[in-house]
Amino acid sequence: MSILIKNIKQLVQVHENMVTIVKGQDMRHLPVIENAYLYIQDDTIVEFGTMDFCDGIEAETVIDATGKLVLPSWCDSHTHIVYAGNRVSEFVDRINGLSYAEIANRGGGILNSAKQLQNTSEDDLYEQSTKRLDEMIAMGTGAVEIKTGYGLTVEAELKMLKVIKRIKQESLAKIAPTLLAAHAIPLEYKDDKHAYVNKIIKELIPKAATLRIAKYIDVFCEDGYFSVEDTKAILAAGATHNLIPKIHVNQFNILGGVKLGVDHNALSVDHLEELNDRDIEALKNSNTMPVALPACSYFLGIPYTPARQIIDAGLALAIATDYNPGSTPSGNMNFVVSTACIKLKLTPEEAINAATINGAYAMGFSNMYGSITRGKKANVIITKPMNHYAQIPYEFGHNPIDTVIINGQVWEN
Repeated sequence: MSILIKNIKQLVQVHENMVTIVKGQDMRHLPVIENAYLYIQDDTIVEFGTMDFCDGIEAETVIDATGKLVLPSWCDSHTHIVYAGNRVSEFVDRINGLSYAEIANRGGGILNSAKQLQNTSEDDLYEQSTKRLDEMIAMGTGAVEIKTGYGLTVEAELKMLKVIKRIKQESLAKIAPTLLAAHAIPLEYKDDKHAYVNKIIKELIPKAATLRIAKYIDVFCEDGYFSVEDTKAILAAGATHNLIPKIHVNQFNILGGVKLGVDHNALSVDHLEELNDRDIEALKNSNTMPVALPACSYFLGIPYTPARQIIDAGLALAIATDYNPGSTPSGNMNFVVSTACIKLKLTPEEAINAATINGAYAMGFSNMYGSITRGKKANVIITKPMNHYAQIPYEFGHNPIDTVIINGQVWEN
C-alpha cells in the first residue's frame, strides 16, 4: 500500500535526521516545508520534499492536500481510558462546591471508578475503552499510553491489563501499557496502607509480569495516597521485573517525588502542577521527561503546570490529556495543545513539539513516532484548510482534523 499526499500547504515537524527529544529554546523551532509532498509506503514514511521534486512519484492512493497542513499525529503519553461508566454525578458535586478531596473522602473519585470496573466484564470494558480510543484517533492521536489503576484488586488490575493487551493487538494506534496499581488505597486497606503496598509488591507485580503486557510502572505519589517511601518500594519492585518507572507527582503537594523519579531513571514525571527550584534542578542532566496535563487543571480548577519555568530552564516538556473519568473526561489533544498555549503560555511551536516528538519520548518510542522523518511510522494528520499551524491552538474548541493516516492506513471510523 502506498500513499502520496501532494500540494501540502505546510508539512510540519519535518526532520531530515533522527530527532528523539527537543529541549529548552529548541522547542521554539518547528521545521516546516511549504508547498510539499509526503510519500508513504506500507506503514513507513519514505520520502518528502517540495512539490518541485514530486514529479514521477506514483502511488496507489493520491491525496490532494491543497490548502491543508500535514503533521505527525499527536502522541498522548498519559491516559486512563480503560474504565467503566462515568462520574457525571461527581462533576455536579464539584459545581455545587465539593472539592476533589471531599468527593474522594466520601467514597467517590478513584474508588468509585474501581467499584464500577470490578463489576464490569472484560468484554464490556474492552468495548467501552475501544470506543474512546477510536474517538481519540479520529481527533488526530496516533500513539497512546494506557494505564491501569481503576481495578485496585489483583483480579481487576489484571483484567485491565488484559483489556489493554487486546487493544494493543487490535488497534492501529501505538499503545504503551502501564501498571498503575498504586493509584489509590482500597477501602479494605484504609487503615493498613502498608498491607496494600505489600500486596502490590509481592503479588500483583509478579502476576502482572507473567502476563508480559505492561512496559511501565506508575505510582500516584501524593498526600493521602502513596508516600515517597511507598513509591520508592513499588518502583524498586517493578524494576526487578523490568518495568520502567513513570510517576504521578506534584499534583497537589511537593513531597520529593520528582527527585525520586530522576534517581530511579523514570521515563517521565507527570502532573507537576506544583513545582519548586529543587525539582527543576533534579530534572536537569536527567533523561526524565516532565509532562504537563493542562486539561486536568482546566477541569478541576487547580493550578497549571509552570511550563515556562520548565522550558526556560532548558528542559524538555511533553503535554498529554490525562483522559480519565474523574478529572479529565476528554481525549482531545487539539484542546490540550490550545490550552498549553493559552494557559501554560507555550508558543504554538513549543506546544506542537510537546504534543508530538516529546510526547513520543515520554512513551519510549520517539525513534519511530512524533516527527516527519524518513523511516518513521506513517502516523500523520491532514488538517482542514488553514493558512498556518498556529491556527490549531488559536481556534480552540474547533476540530482541525480532516483526515487521519495511522500506521500507513487512512482512518475510517
